[in-house]
Amino acid sequence: MAKDVKCEVNNCKYWMSGNRCQADIIYVVSHTGKSAANEKETDCQTFEANV
Repeated sequence: MAKDVKCEVNNCKYWMSGNRCQADIIYVVSHTGKSAANEKETDCQTFEANV
């Protein structure tokens, strides 16, 4: 399991300095069903705007 999760979306409420993600869980989905051929076929559903 990944120990450090990087995030470059600094307007996400889970973003920490050093491009680190502080979310308890990361939820990633595929556009193409249960498997993806590359990163462009996925989205991170954990994102929440930092308001």
